[in-house]
Amino acid sequence: MASFVDRVVLHAAGGDGGHGVASVHREKFKPLGGPDGGNGGDGGSVRLVVDAQTTTLLEYHHSPHRRAPKGGQGMGDDRDGAKGEDLILRVPDGTVVKDRDGNVLADLVGDGTEFVIAEGGRGGLGNRALASPKRKAPGFALLGEPGEEREVVLELKSIADVALVGFPSAGKSSLIAAVSAARPKIADYPFTTLVPNLGVVQAGDTRYTIADVPGLIPGASEGKGLGLEFLRHIERTAVIVHVLDCATLEPGRDPISDLELLEAELAAYAGDLGIEGGRVPLTERPQLVVLNKIDVPEARELAEFVRPDLEARGLRVFEISTASHEGLRPLTFALGEIVARARAAAPPPEPARVVLRPRAVNDAGFTVTRRTDGSTGHVYFLVEGRKPHRWVRQTDFNNDEAVGFLADRLAKLGVEDRLLKAGAVAGDEVRIGTERDAVVFDWEPTMSTGAELLGARGTDLRFDEPSRPTRASKRQEHSERMDAKTAAREELWTERDAGHWADPADD
Repeated sequence: MASFVDRVVLHAAGGDGGHGVASVHREKFKPLGGPDGGNGGDGGSVRLVVDAQTTTLLEYHHSPHRRAPKGGQGMGDDRDGAKGEDLILRVPDGTVVKDRDGNVLADLVGDGTEFVIAEGGRGGLGNRALASPKRKAPGFALLGEPGEEREVVLELKSIADVALVGFPSAGKSSLIAAVSAARPKIADYPFTTLVPNLGVVQAGDTRYTIADVPGLIPGASEGKGLGLEFLRHIERTAVIVHVLDCATLEPGRDPISDLELLEAELAAYAGDLGIEGGRVPLTERPQLVVLNKIDVPEARELAEFVRPDLEARGLRVFEISTASHEGLRPLTFALGEIVARARAAAPPPEPARVVLRPRAVNDAGFTVTRRTDGSTGHVYFLVEGRKPHRWVRQTDFNNDEAVGFLADRLAKLGVEDRLLKAGAVAGDEVRIGTERDAVVFDWEPTMSTGAELLGARGTDLRFDEPSRPTRASKRQEHSERMDAKTAAREELWTERDAGHWADPADD
C-alpha cells in the first residue's frame, strides 16, 4: 500500500444552494398577511488550505471525490435556510493546483494559504424577497443554484533549498542522513529510496533544507525508472548537487559520464516555470559536484583523477565520504553560502493586490449568436451570459408565474431586442446557457398589450380590500341601511294613501 502520494486528481463539487419557498402569512383576522417565504441558504465551497502538519496527498488518493454541504431550504414565517459550511481540504506546503490541461491555477506556498476550487451555489430567493409594490403576492420562489463542479490536479513540489540528484545507490540518502537528523532507508541495492526525503542542515548562522529524490537513470525524462515522478520536488531548489559514485563496479560508468547523463536528464525535464521558486530552468541554477565514497582507496584515486576535468567545466568539486564524514563540513558551509546569496537576491514577496475589472460601457452582460447544427442544418439562437444562465437555473418551469417572471427579466435585460436584431422570429429555437447544458425552448415574444392588461403579474386584488372593517365604516353602513328602510317605508305609505292599493273587501 502506498504511504506517500504527491500527485492526485481531485473531483470537487460545491454544495447546492437551497431553494426559496413561496408562503403566505396567516393569523387570526388576517388570513392574507402577505408573503413570508424565506430565502434558501448558500451552498458551501471547497477550499484548499496549506497545513504545515500535512506532508502527503495520500488522503485524496483514497478519496478523490469531495462535495461541500448544501444550503438549507427556506421556510415560511420569514425564516431563511441555513448556509452550507465550507469544506476545508488540507494540503502540504508547496502544492500546485492545475487543470486537466496542465495550466497552473494556484501555487500554494506558506502555512494558511488557501484557494477555492469549487464555489458553492447561491440560494434561491423566497417570495418575501420577490415582493414589490407592483408584485404584492408572488406565488413562486427561485430555486437554488447547483454548486460548481471542477476537476483539478494536485501536485506536491517540496519546499527545499538544496537538491541531491544522482544515480541509484550513489549515496544521496547516506549524505542527507550524515548532514541532518533525517533517517531515510539506506541499503546496498538500487532504488532503495522510493519517496523524497527532506532534512534540515545548520551551517553557521544559515539553516536550510536539503532533499534527495529517487535515483535518476538514462531515459528518466521519458518516464523510465522513478526519477521523473519525483523531479517535481526539486523545482523550487536554489542549488543542485550532483552526487557521483566513485566506487561503482558497473561496467561503462565513471563520474564524468554519470554527470553528463544527469545533466541531460535535467535539461530534458520540463518543469513549471510559473511557480514560486521555479522561474529558472534546472540547468541554469548553481550546481556543485560531490565525489562520494572516497573512503575506498580506488574511489579516492578516481576522484583525484577526474577532479581537474570537472573543475575545468566551471564546477565546484567536493570529495566526501558519508561513512567517515570526511569533507562534509566544507560542503555544508559552501551550500549555506549559496543558499544565503539566493535568498538575498530573491525579490521580496509582494502583497496581494486587489484587481478591479469594471465592465465595459457597451457590455450588455450577454451575447446572442445565430448557430447552425452542422449535422442537421438546424438553425437556433444561443444566448450566453452569466445573468441569463443563472436566472434559467433558478427558475421552476413547473410554475407558470415563475416562467413569466423569467420572461420579464430577460426582456428587461434586452435579450428579446437582441434576438430580434439577430433575425429571430416567433417559434424559433432559443437556447440559454452553454452548448453542453443549455435550456431549449421555442421563443414567443412578450406581448405588450392583451392579457397583461387584465392585471399585473403577481398581484392579488384581495390585498386591495381591507381585511377587517373599521368601527366608523360599520356605523356608516348601519346608518345607510336604516335610512334606506325608512325611505322604503314612507314610499309604501304614500302609495297606500293615494289609493294605489285596492281593498280586498270591495272585490
